[in-house]
Amino acid sequence: MTTEPRRPRLLLVSHSYRPERTPPARRWGAVVAALRSAGWDVDVVAPGGVRPFAGPDGERVLPTPRLPLGEAGRNGRFAEAVVHALLAVPRGMATRRPDVVVATVPALPVVVPGVVLSRLWRRPLVLEMRDAWPDLAHEAGVHQGLLGAAMERVVTGGQRAARLVVTVTDGFAETLRGRGVRVVRTLGNGVDLARLAVAPRRERAAGELHVLYLGNMGESQGLERLIDAAATLRRTRPGVRVRLVGEGTRRPALEARNAELGSPAEILGPVHGAAVAEQYAWADTLVVALRPDWPSFRHTVPSKTYEVLAVGRHVTGLVTGEAARTLEAAGGAEVIGPDVDDLVQHLTALADDPHRTDVGAGGRDWVRRHADLPAVARRYERVLRRVAGR
Repeated sequence: MTTEPRRPRLLLVSHSYRPERTPPARRWGAVVAALRSAGWDVDVVAPGGVRPFAGPDGERVLPTPRLPLGEAGRNGRFAEAVVHALLAVPRGMATRRPDVVVATVPALPVVVPGVVLSRLWRRPLVLEMRDAWPDLAHEAGVHQGLLGAAMERVVTGGQRAARLVVTVTDGFAETLRGRGVRVVRTLGNGVDLARLAVAPRRERAAGELHVLYLGNMGESQGLERLIDAAATLRRTRPGVRVRLVGEGTRRPALEARNAELGSPAEILGPVHGAAVAEQYAWADTLVVALRPDWPSFRHTVPSKTYEVLAVGRHVTGLVTGEAARTLEAAGGAEVIGPDVDDLVQHLTALADDPHRTDVGAGGRDWVRRHADLPAVARRYERVLRRVAGR
């Protein structure tokens, strides 16, 4: 009598998971779907409640209670992540023994339960670094202190202890290799084109331009430049409309700056589903932005980059390094200088030439070849299978 081989098992520890609409939740939703299709059992430990439940692909979600601390800004979000990290260890030990443990950052404390659970289960750890930590913490001016120093040691120690470190950009992968991290693999972000329609063509007259930023309004984007440019353009090109849509820690400051300048830009709350498509249909150019004064952003590609390329709209890139190279390779995008004057000149030129924003399907075709999320997820499954030795 023969017995069927045991299905491979994965334990994922994350700070965000389905049904949330964050980039990590979308990415790992796709990876888990690929894992389940390939015969894996998957357990997920993430904030979101108390009772375990089955996810959309049959994965088992073991939630930790979510405390309402995120409204308190950076410190509140960090405290929220610490609480999740502490509760994730007993949650992760209350499941079946995995073949591999995955912890996904940018929530730095998540590294701790990832390392602890991999050691308690005596299973390999895969550490996914979505951002350039701990470098970004230094550039953001986070006070080091005892806690900051301890977290830096935890993150760097976790990177060295992991069987594999996954990054989403080649540049940060090279940085980690230079620091002695043994095995690093790049598995970039992407979008599911089947769920993202092409925006309908929009006719416009010379002098008219709709400029849209849709995404996180945090410290990383430097969106004050967009509001300042809107104030100048209101005087010189009144047909240019600038709109920011989203939520984030910098939104109150952006609203205050906008009010101080006489509200030259529209600032709207976050949208989902069909409302996202409506915003893209309104726009003539979509803005991707990272602030220019943090060196780590040379190795960062905002996850929103692939979405804006895929909807068939012109893209304005306030980015450098790997993000700039991505936009230039995809086509249908223009990367400009970091200053407000650069942005004003660029948007003026776009407004004056309606044909310049008619970019066709080149960006979407590039995404199909290089950043199709289901294809990325299938590659991830093959990598995890090798780590698990299955």
